[in-house]
Amino acid sequence: MPTQINAPARPLTTVAERFALTALLTEGEAPVSAAPVHQPEAAGFLLLLLLLSPKGPKDRR
Repeated sequence: MPTQINAPARPLTTVAERFALTALLTEGEAPVSAAPVHQPEAAGFLLLLLLLSPKGPKDRR
């Protein structure tokens, strides 16, 4: 059973409409990522906080 498809001879959209649709469908990459980055100086700060943190309670006997 053959199927006949009727396609228009010319596009139904203008160049401006195709450009607008392409701009909506394609998303550009962000120039700078918001992901956290490795900071080696943060290790010393964390160690300082660990040393300055209060001691845990002692067990009573």
